[in-house]
Amino acid sequence: MNDNNKMLQAVAWDDETQAVILLDQRALPDTEKYIACQSVEQVANCIENMTVRGAPAIGITAAYGIALAALNSDRLEITDNNYKLKIINQAFERLAKTRPTAVNLFTALERMRACFENNKENLKLNNLLLEEAKIIHDEDIANNKRMGEFGAKLLPDDAVILTHCNAGAIATGGHGTALGVLRSAREAGKKIKVYADETRPLFQGARLTAWELARDNFDVTLITDSMAGALMKSKKISAVIVGADRIAKNGDTANKIGTYGLSVIAKAHGVPFYIAAPFTTLDFKAESGADIPIEERSESEMRILVNNQHVPDSVKVWNPAFDVTPSENITAIITERGVFFPPFKFEN
Repeated sequence: MNDNNKMLQAVAWDDETQAVILLDQRALPDTEKYIACQSVEQVANCIENMTVRGAPAIGITAAYGIALAALNSDRLEITDNNYKLKIINQAFERLAKTRPTAVNLFTALERMRACFENNKENLKLNNLLLEEAKIIHDEDIANNKRMGEFGAKLLPDDAVILTHCNAGAIATGGHGTALGVLRSAREAGKKIKVYADETRPLFQGARLTAWELARDNFDVTLITDSMAGALMKSKKISAVIVGADRIAKNGDTANKIGTYGLSVIAKAHGVPFYIAAPFTTLDFKAESGADIPIEERSESEMRILVNNQHVPDSVKVWNPAFDVTPSENITAIITERGVFFPPFKFEN
């Protein structure tokens, strides 16, 4: 195994500079570079422009963003406590507007909000907010590893896996959700071969998953999204494993666009379809997938073609970032609390 992967983090906090350090995932796979965010606006922009992406990583980044707001108020030598609290409240509002579908963002902000409300008058508010953000980060890594152990037991000793988008270490605090299951399975002595969808239109599978798995010395093969049906028909696929950005109470799951179609193909070919996600991805306010907001992104992501060609301006573009896979297409949902099978019943 490539030891370098142990050092790979999508998000980190630098105590020395008091900055949020983000792996710039837009530059991958060509360049591995990091961006230091020293303002809430920088953090928010990096979430919106997908410098950092993946629901758990977004939540962790937002948590650090709140801590950063508190620390910056001291750096600006703001002595009016009411004004300082106003700045922190504005940070909550700004970060909550960045990505509407990833529920981990709101779960992390709710935890930071509770810490904030309980310690408004505490002279150690800054330290307490930063400590809470670090706990959220550490818990995510630990949860991913527990999730991986549960998921690994579902796979045969010689497994061929198809995955979509990127649900790896760089989409989380570390280890990964869907890819974390593969890491844990390999650590348990199982042989793992992976096919990765390129995941249009931003190619998270081609740019990120293929890169991350190759970096970790996995046997990985890249396919276009439209090849999944032919792949399942011509080769033995043990399972499809993907991550999630939000899961409704009935098990309906929002994930990167293309996941729903992949679930239909898997069901038609009798291939198990697994979701791997932390329990915080469950939205108990959403009764079904119909209650999950779906982010629509800029049409510019689809207008540029190969060789720098462009789709004509007269052609309309529809660019939803996510789709919803109905629970009846899901074989099991893997979490750090165990594996859930249909009919899905979750308790908060």
